[in-house]
Amino acid sequence: MTETAPAKTWTCVVAEDEALLRQALVADLKRAWPALQVLAECEDGASAVEALAEHQPDVAFLDIRMPGLTGLEVARIATEASPRTHIVFVTAYDQYAIDAFEHGAVDYLLKPVKPERLAATLERLQAREAQPDTAALAALLDRLGALPKAAGAVEPLTWLTASAGRETRLVLVDDVLYFRADQKYTTVVTAEGEALLRSSLRELLPRLDGNTFKQIHRSTIVNLKAIAGIVRDDSGRGTVRLKHRPETLTVSQPFMALFKHM
Repeated sequence: MTETAPAKTWTCVVAEDEALLRQALVADLKRAWPALQVLAECEDGASAVEALAEHQPDVAFLDIRMPGLTGLEVARIATEASPRTHIVFVTAYDQYAIDAFEHGAVDYLLKPVKPERLAATLERLQAREAQPDTAALAALLDRLGALPKAAGAVEPLTWLTASAGRETRLVLVDDVLYFRADQKYTTVVTAEGEALLRSSLRELLPRLDGNTFKQIHRSTIVNLKAIAGIVRDDSGRGTVRLKHRPETLTVSQPFMALFKHM
């Protein structure tokens, strides 16, 4: 008598910066697919990257608009950090983006997520056995990245008000070399020195230009224009050299994918 192979146990990571929406999606997933194991619930792109690298889940549910690293950037990193992971974007994008999804390598869920749409997506996932086509996913991400920003998108900051001792400074964002998390505050570093912002890195992330500032570590955001060079070590992590400062910055291993073409 031939034994039947045990059914595959699927695992997932959920990334959504709005706590209530994240909790609702996790609850919906547990109702629709009780056997699905949720390994991590992430509130931003950086924690999603770290969770993907650590857990190597079968599927990642990624909100497209997250502070710091967007869902698109997390998916791009995942092609190297966790290539076996299937991507499902959770999006409020308009029809132009949906057309791109229809011809791409991923699934998508529109907000608010409807039970019947979620059930169809989960059914398609369970029917898959092959590893995702990372080349097709990369092409799709390029196409999505070229789409115009949604109406109402927040304009990036131009100036920052920071404190250095008793002095209050106006700092031009273009002059910032990097930001470093400092408990619930953020240290802003320029060629001239350091100052303190009375806001967390998480609060700051959505207001920065994502084309110029990239998160390279849970506690560090760097201005790409300030980078003099990057060195990868044997462990896969990197070290950033700056143009106008002597210190170096550590790049966590999963984030090295951001510098693949540099």
